[in-house]
Amino acid sequence: MYSNKEHVNILTALLVAHGVRHAVVCPGSRNGAIVHNLNECPAIRCFPVTDERSAGFYALGMAQCLNEPVAVCVTSGTALLNLAPAVAEAYYQHRRVVVISADRPAQWIDQLDGQTLPQPDALGRFVAKAVSLPEPRNEEERWFCNRLVNEALVVRNAPVHINVPITEPLFHFTVASLPVERKITLTPADVQPHVLSHVVRMFMQAERPMLIAGQPMNPNLDEAVSMVADDERYVPDFVLYIGGSIVSKRLKHFLRKAKETWVVNETGAVTDTFMNLTHVIVGDGAVVADQVRFMLEQQPHPFVQLWDDLLTRVRRHAETYDPVYSEMAAVKYFERYISPLTSHLSPLTHYANSSAIRLANIYARHPVWCNRGVNGIEGSLSTAAGFSCVTDEKVFCVIGDLSFFYDQNALWNQNLRGNLRILLLNNGKGGIFHMLPGLDQSPARDKLVAAEHHTSAEGICMQHHVHYLKATNTEEVQKGIATLVRQESDTPMLLEVFTNPADDQMALQGYYQSLANI
Repeated sequence: MYSNKEHVNILTALLVAHGVRHAVVCPGSRNGAIVHNLNECPAIRCFPVTDERSAGFYALGMAQCLNEPVAVCVTSGTALLNLAPAVAEAYYQHRRVVVISADRPAQWIDQLDGQTLPQPDALGRFVAKAVSLPEPRNEEERWFCNRLVNEALVVRNAPVHINVPITEPLFHFTVASLPVERKITLTPADVQPHVLSHVVRMFMQAERPMLIAGQPMNPNLDEAVSMVADDERYVPDFVLYIGGSIVSKRLKHFLRKAKETWVVNETGAVTDTFMNLTHVIVGDGAVVADQVRFMLEQQPHPFVQLWDDLLTRVRRHAETYDPVYSEMAAVKYFERYISPLTSHLSPLTHYANSSAIRLANIYARHPVWCNRGVNGIEGSLSTAAGFSCVTDEKVFCVIGDLSFFYDQNALWNQNLRGNLRILLLNNGKGGIFHMLPGLDQSPARDKLVAAEHHTSAEGICMQHHVHYLKATNTEEVQKGIATLVRQESDTPMLLEVFTNPADDQMALQGYYQSLANI
């Protein structure tokens, strides 16, 4: 029988799945449940060593001989620190020593309780990955625990540290078998040519495959997902994910219905956005995507065609939908003007976070830049400004008012030239907060949450020698965008579009409501 501690059982099952067959175990009470499980598991052979410093080197020697990962398990407190010399040696020898430390609950650290010290990250840079497991109380925490163990165990050629806080009671052994755990597999770059054909073959053989590209963008997928709702015909069974972050929360929730996801990135990072990741392929996602598209041209896939038909309808709707005067209308006019700018290159366009990038997802038909790493608004203008300093092409920045005024010092820069063009969408507050269900019930929404204001960029532009344009209606927007896009200038140029947040909300809601009729 195994421990009743779920995170200990998840850890044990994944140690076996990732090929750990030998474990050096040290005495202690807090790690007793882990040692019990290791001993109970027929796939793992345990070697008891009392001195933790010696135990670490025992594990290193085994890893050298076997050329495979070897675990070393210690109790809480200074026991972990005694492993440091062996772990440092393993780090420089590129050996896979898996350090497993039991720990006291976090709330008891530094409270004069016995055998407690801050154990997460205690081994510092001498481990390639350090994780501290939650004690799962729900499915999301269980997924998190599984993901953390996988993140540690996919590391190759370096020691890792898995810290396991365990609450009392410690010794209940009532679980008959280990859980069946999702294993995430890392495929290294040195076999990429072989892997490329394997990935493409898996995609083409899947019944319902979907290729998802993160940032720069996935145009119109959010709207398409809102249309299919719970229609199982559109739910993929195999997702191939390349690129960066995805803007749409609706799309992310939808893709969590898929059976499995394979991620392609150049770092080997475990990015389990859809909570169903099974493979991480180290390589260039663009190369994989190009090969998939080539195969689809040769062998059209019915599921892909089903989605292509849906996306075509959505794009036609976006082109024909005529929003009222609003931020949405301004972005539509802007994208219409910049699309024919170049025949072979995409216009260099930055969108700020929040409402701006969501409107780009509807109307942009080219790659766009956006700081979606952590989704902050604070540096959107500075990023576009810096971009414009190292190119002679026009660089456009579409930005909301809070983002702009927050980052107005981006214009306090002597390096700026006339190739920087800014479309400022000013509705006097953080307009996205009008779209959040329930927030309208709070009297704090407008002034405190949405930061309502009555500020214009005209004075800022005058101070920094930026050519200023203004629009308050459809005719002025169209004329202003034409000037912003096509007129030459020796200094940066800004078009400030003033809209009403209620009209902005009405335009966007009308767009999504009318999707039902296409």
